[in-house]
Amino acid sequence: MTSVDVVVPCFRYGHFLRECVESVLTQSDPELRVLIIDDASPDNTAEVAQELVGSDPRANYRRHTSNQGLIATANEGIAWVRADYMLLLSADDYLLPGALKRSADLMDDHPSVAFTFGGAVVLDQRGERSRHRTGVGSRTHVLSGRDFVALSGARNIVLSPTVVVRTSLQKRVGGYLADLPYASDMEMWLRLAAHGDVGVIAADQAVYRSHSANMSGEPSREQDLLQRKAAIEHFLNSCAARLTNADDLRAWLIHMLALEAIGCASAAFNEGATESSARLSQLAVSIDPSVQGTPRWCFLACKKALGSRGWLLVRPSVEWLRSIFHNGRR
Repeated sequence: MTSVDVVVPCFRYGHFLRECVESVLTQSDPELRVLIIDDASPDNTAEVAQELVGSDPRANYRRHTSNQGLIATANEGIAWVRADYMLLLSADDYLLPGALKRSADLMDDHPSVAFTFGGAVVLDQRGERSRHRTGVGSRTHVLSGRDFVALSGARNIVLSPTVVVRTSLQKRVGGYLADLPYASDMEMWLRLAAHGDVGVIAADQAVYRSHSANMSGEPSREQDLLQRKAAIEHFLNSCAARLTNADDLRAWLIHMLALEAIGCASAAFNEGATESSARLSQLAVSIDPSVQGTPRWCFLACKKALGSRGWLLVRPSVEWLRSIFHNGRR
């Protein structure tokens, strides 16, 4: 029978741990192990974990004597797994019924698939739910690695609790990068896609919690863009031999990132953060000077020429016209 190891890194999430682990253990298929790694949590993680281990032999537990951080803990989990497939599931997230079977069945049927991902339910700290379905589409299918990179562009379109990876490939390509604390997962999906196809599950696979504890570690817009740039560069440098037209791909990805930077600069201007908007504009040019000739750059230049007050007055009319244009193109 196909087997899946689910690594559960946990730091200060003892109050979420039981729901997370039980969401794995109640999956009907395939053969399972849960590998809980307690990163020296100061809360009740150890107590909850010991109870889970005592109630189900498929649950395993180890504890750090000092905090190692998420990336080191995730890489320890990669070294620990031995099943056919693996999933890194943060202790504050949990799986939805049938998630592992859907992924394992697709990977069993398609040996070329490096990893699968799917939709997710995002649960905020007020208990409100939304859906993350970027790139999932309406049917389960397989993308080539190159098509996945094209679909992602300079963004991370994947939420990590939905990702099941072929273990043999994960061990071959190595672990997450410590110098990418905000973009290590994006870099990993790109790296894996350079080595195989990507399975897309047209279903919600997990619940991702967005709350103050994980949001406190969110990067600034500038940090996020710089981290994504570093992730793209590492991917291209490490996987160039496996990529066709690597130079063209590099130019396209860098240009897409520069456009993202202009979008961030425009959003900052809308918020009245003019200094941040100026820094983001400069960052966009440093990423790719050719961004200065794009419609996004010109639109931001027009907003700056109007000034904050002028833009505030005309913005409703502009956004109405844009919505009419967008609806007319559908």
